Amino acid sequence: MKKRQAASKAELQIARIVWDLGSATVRQVFERVDASRDLDFKTVQTYLRRLEAKGYLRTRQEGRSKVYSPKVRPGQVIRETVDDFLQRLFDGATLPLVQHLIHERDISPEEIQELREMLDRWEAEHQPEEQD
Repeated sequence: MKKRQAASKAELQIARIVWDLGSATVRQVFERVDASRDLDFKTVQTYLRRLEAKGYLRTRQEGRSKVYSPKVRPGQVIRETVDDFLQRLFDGATLPLVQHLIHERDISPEEIQELREMLDRWEAEHQPEEQD
């Protein structure tokens, strides 16, 4: 399968709107764009066309309007984006990213506890079964 071209930050913001709505026309997406973004209708339309061309969205014609809907799930896009990020910055290694986040970000005690619990659950699920 051909690798999907990465979406820009602005394109992903538009894609999130379509994901939230399930399907939408350009007008519906435009009406949901944060007013502080100062995007005009044509720019939103351009982003939607790019997302379709890159394989993130599909379209169908309803009367005179194009209706955009997700072609891929948000989780798949997140996975691909994080994998690309890890590959480019950390040669695909996960631990350096986690170390960076722990050392460079303010992690609350609650988040540390949640991390511990997550690691404990992961370990429990991935323990080799003992044989009698």
